[in-house]
Parts: sequence; C-alpha cells; structure tokens
Amino acid sequence: MFLVLLNAFCSLLLGYSSGAKLPDPEVKIEVLKKPFVCPRKSKYGDMLLVHYDGYLESNGTLFHSSRKHANGQPVWFTLGIGEVIKGWDKGMKNMCSGEKRKLTVPSALGYGKEGKGKVPPESNLIFEIEVLEIRNGPRSHESFQEMDLNDDWKLSKQEVKEYLRKEFERHGYTANDTQNEFMVEDIFKKEDEDSDGFISAREFTYKHDEL
Repeated sequence: MFLVLLNAFCSLLLGYSSGAKLPDPEVKIEVLKKPFVCPRKSKYGDMLLVHYDGYLESNGTLFHSSRKHANGQPVWFTLGIGEVIKGWDKGMKNMCSGEKRKLTVPSALGYGKEGKGKVPPESNLIFEIEVLEIRNGPRSHESFQEMDLNDDWKLSKQEVKEYLRKEFERHGYTANDTQNEFMVEDIFKKEDEDSDGFISAREFTYKHDEL
C-alpha cells in the first residue's frame, strides 16, 4: 500500500511540475461473449486460465496465439500482480468464466518503447481473450479460509500440513510426510512474523495489500 501511495504522490508532483498531468492510458474493452450465469467475477489476486490471440493493431498481424503456439495449451496467470502486461491486468477485471473480450491495448500498457519478440516498439495491440477458469489465488482471503479448518483466523502447522497433503493428492502426487514436515517448517519460518506458532490472516495476505 505504501508503494502505491508513493507512486500516486510522485505522479501528482510530476503533474504540478509540468503544468498539467497527462491522463493515464486506457484499455478499450469489448465483450464478445458472456455467459448467462456468472457465479463469480475475476478480481485482483485470482488465478485465471485463458486462451488468447494477440494481434498488432497497425496491420492485423497475429504475433502470438495460445491455441496455435505453445502446444495449444491455455495459460494460467495471477491477475493484478504484474505477471502479464498492464493492459491485461486493467482489462480483465470482473470477467466471468466463459467470457470472451477484445482488448485494445495502447503501447504504454503493452510492451512499450522496447517491444518484445515479434512486437515492434511503440505498438498498440489487440487481444481476443477467453477465460476458461477462475480460481482463488494463493494469497487470497478465500484460500486462507479454505486452510483455516477451525475458523479461528489463524493457521496452525497441522492445518497447513493438511492443506499441502490435499494439494499433492489433487495434482496426482502421493503425500510424503517427511517432505510435508520440511515444507511446513520452511513456510512458518518465512511467514510467522511474530513467531507465535501460527500464521495470522494478516501475515498470510499482507504481501498483496497493494492489490
């Protein structure tokens, strides 16, 4: 949160020093398809599974497609933490599973002055993106509540160990008690700030307060 406020303050000072503050670039959003039922909408911190096609706005050249490249596999990413270009983080909030959008992304929210791969510098981009699945992010309040088996708003080592066991099994791996013990100890060493033997809700989620 401090970094967000600092950036906003610096931007404000820049506006005063130059006489006027330039408006932030925006992403143009067009909804191409939306399901009738939408039990949840995407928010910062969620993990999204998507298929996408990316085009250069200048000439319509397809520069990347998840369906045609990378073995045709959809892509997982976490929304709002900088894993993808800013245009995606800005343009993919409040999406439903099954929704498809067309995003027109200005260069400043894409690959900017440097460009990347087949994208030349200063290129505006067009993406057609379909959300296939939405999951709670690893630092979300929902994930914390899923792990907090006795609803006391803190995680014990046993609760974290049980969560890891279920995650191993969900992904088709056999749970290993020795490995789990090692992972739990490492997690608590890094996350249990006050060393009280528990990970509080604040300790669990604080790294993403800026979202």
